[in-house]
Amino acid sequence: MKRKVYLDDLPWETALERYLDYLDKLGALSPGVPEQIFVEEALGRITAAPVYARISSPHYHASAMDGMAVRSADTYGASETTPRQLEVGEGALMVDTGDPLPEGCDAVIMIEDVHYVSPGVIEIIQAAPPWQHVRVVGEDIVATEMIISASHPVRPVDIGALLAGGVDKIYVYPRPKVAILPTGTELVQPGSELKPGDIIEYNSRMLGAMVEKWGGTPLRREITVDNFENIKAALVKAAAEADIILVNAGSSAGSEDFTVDAIRSLGTVLVHGVATKPGKPVILGEISGKPAIGVPGYPVSAYIDMDLFVKPVIFKKLGTVPLPLEKIEAAVSRKMVSPIGVEEFVRVKLGQVGDKVVATPISRGAGILMSLVQADGMMRIPQNSEGYNTGDTAPVELFKSTQEIKETTVIIGSHDLALDVLANFMRRKFPEATLSSAHVGSLGGLTALRRGEAHCAGAHLLDEETGEYNVSYVKRILPGKKTILVNLVYREQGLILAEGNPRGINTLEDLTREGISFVNRQRGAGTRILLDYLLRKQALDPEQISGYEHEEYTHMAVAVAVKAGAADAGLGIRAAARALGLDFIGIVEERYDLCIPEEYLDSPYIQRLLEVMDMTEFQEEVRRLGGYDLRGCGKVMWQG
Repeated sequence: MKRKVYLDDLPWETALERYLDYLDKLGALSPGVPEQIFVEEALGRITAAPVYARISSPHYHASAMDGMAVRSADTYGASETTPRQLEVGEGALMVDTGDPLPEGCDAVIMIEDVHYVSPGVIEIIQAAPPWQHVRVVGEDIVATEMIISASHPVRPVDIGALLAGGVDKIYVYPRPKVAILPTGTELVQPGSELKPGDIIEYNSRMLGAMVEKWGGTPLRREITVDNFENIKAALVKAAAEADIILVNAGSSAGSEDFTVDAIRSLGTVLVHGVATKPGKPVILGEISGKPAIGVPGYPVSAYIDMDLFVKPVIFKKLGTVPLPLEKIEAAVSRKMVSPIGVEEFVRVKLGQVGDKVVATPISRGAGILMSLVQADGMMRIPQNSEGYNTGDTAPVELFKSTQEIKETTVIIGSHDLALDVLANFMRRKFPEATLSSAHVGSLGGLTALRRGEAHCAGAHLLDEETGEYNVSYVKRILPGKKTILVNLVYREQGLILAEGNPRGINTLEDLTREGISFVNRQRGAGTRILLDYLLRKQALDPEQISGYEHEEYTHMAVAVAVKAGAADAGLGIRAAARALGLDFIGIVEERYDLCIPEEYLDSPYIQRLLEVMDMTEFQEEVRRLGGYDLRGCGKVMWQG
């Protein structure tokens, strides 16, 4: 079969407009036949018609207080100097809140204002105006009044109002049924025993949850292997049972990407490829008059294309439109370069530092699902832009509330596993607060403090001349800025090696042996500075180390590279090696501090942090990671 490459490279807005217009002309976006459901089961459903009250609420004059029901005319003239007396049972009748107002009565006197002069007589010193403390018929809802309009998502309060208005059933649009077809020869179900090359099929679960969140009904189907006829058969079956067809993976133009040809063979492909990053190889088509959409297999690409293209289609089928995400202006914490010609969607972590919100980009890979898990928002780099410089401001679509962002402690700097434990305990102790840590290396963290982009920075920078940690770097990078260094942990750095150390690596000198591969940390990382210091001390040439330029941004990434066989060794902390069952040869103990500007020391951002660091449970959990000593945890190591 002759394979075509991308038909289009359209801006996504143009592609979506063209697609929706095409589907609309086909009648493929019309909501289905309305269905009648019980009001009690209607939460989140979209009304297909306006709903009118069948009865008034209240449907009788009701007492709004516990007290005495009276005729208002009988109370006229009552005052402290001219009190009026009423006989209980004649001119005054006992009522409780919600009781029907007795015949002839038009007011209620609160029980607190009733004074008995004898068992059968009360005295009042203030007149009761007509309808005092009375809920008149229709005070809340009047019969025939519209309670909610058409195309309205039913909320909890709506359910209460509908029932109060005598409505127990309403017509709603049916939930669009979305068939989700995962494809890929390499896919296996969760829980399967994995072998090299196997990929757990989790995308359909994620995409199904998105469909359900938007009001659709996901119909998740079994894995279809990469075969044209198999995929075509799955599409035919899906078109017969669903309102929308969603194919996951195989949407690109590789030798095993059959989705576009399968859709084209059964219907129409309107768009194949849009100018976005990630998410370029999306397919917008139609089969049997029904939307057929192919999204990439990489999870971030799939997520973005779902949001851009599938979400609007579902909402159209529901007779409504999605609400836009809240946006906020944020300062970019580090330079982001982006290719011209595509709109890039960058996941960012957010926090308010001083009077500005700071956005720190996290992994931009299309396959990094954790970039979505960890993100606080999405920043878009326009199609005609080369990116953002440090300090530029740009809008960010929020994944969390502005209040959560305001309560976020921002740590930028060196990576350490103890920060994850710190974040967990902080969330447990202070549910309203979060900790956001971005891993840019120790030097990058101190530089972020200089620019006012963090509340504190993690650092473990060794001064070769004095043997002291961090102080000289703080003085140089933050001259004149009052700061303190508070110790978080002492930790063991050394060589991370494959289990059993099959290559027989015992010293740094062994890294220079022929055939030995190494994985390094990025420039500016304290671990990289430590390595260079140790190499110079032993007169070892970095150019003799194969993989010296192979950089990773975290200790865990180094350990994963060794675990996966991408490198024989890396320099990192014992806890990372232990977490993945790797061998470790300790070389040096180092001090890892938090550098805190004095202006934030008394703020909730830092005080919460220090309180958690002092918790016995926190310290015990860090010790269990291995390679940590918390003898100085929370101690001020230097102030200047």
